[in-house]
Amino acid sequence: MMNWQGKRYWLIGASEGLGAALARKLSSAGVEVIVSARSEDRLKELVAELPGVASYVTVDVSDRASVEAAAEKVGQIDGMVYLAGVYWPMKAQEWNAEQAEAMADVNFTGAMRSVGAVVPAMVARDAGHIVITGSLSGFRGLPGAIGYSASKAGTMALAESLHADLRKTGVRVQIANPGFIRTRLTDKNDFKMPFLMEPEDAAQEVFELMNDEGTFKRSFPRAFSLLFRASQFMPDWMYYRLFA
Repeated sequence: MMNWQGKRYWLIGASEGLGAALARKLSSAGVEVIVSARSEDRLKELVAELPGVASYVTVDVSDRASVEAAAEKVGQIDGMVYLAGVYWPMKAQEWNAEQAEAMADVNFTGAMRSVGAVVPAMVARDAGHIVITGSLSGFRGLPGAIGYSASKAGTMALAESLHADLRKTGVRVQIANPGFIRTRLTDKNDFKMPFLMEPEDAAQEVFELMNDEGTFKRSFPRAFSLLFRASQFMPDWMYYRLFA
């Protein structure tokens, strides 16, 4: 179990859902939490209810200048958690260029911008903690997930590459791959979502991962994640027959 007292963590994409639930969890553990998102009103409300020292900085992760300015304002941190994401269900036959590009730009490129804003300083002082939010949908391409599945696959590869480079340094990298979490994003789905989690339960999973200094990846819920992990070893004919 990590000693969280006095640590400073920057949570990007924390105005609601999993991000807000994790902010509450970390704040209760003694972390000074800085929360970021585009919505200043939601951030203000969240900071007001957190039990520990907390502040907010607005940021637009689709704009590198905004991310860099926010990082400068936040200052030196012990860790950064990237939780920002957008989602629209989308089939290839119903392509929406604006939404597809937004998913790529926020979910993946936004993570790249945010990591780029903090990792050089962490590397320079050989200390830091980066947690990235992937998804079970990133293990293999899924039907009706144009944009989202691809963006999460890229995000997961980003975390893997960071871990490969930094695993023997003082900078720790982890990735959390959740399944369905009840948020305004999953409210868009018109199908039954197996193992649907509440944000607080998903935040507990991420918090446990962050406490486990020897673990790089956690995919959850565990039973549901086994299906997605097994899919990586399925031949194409079997995978598309089962998942389509």
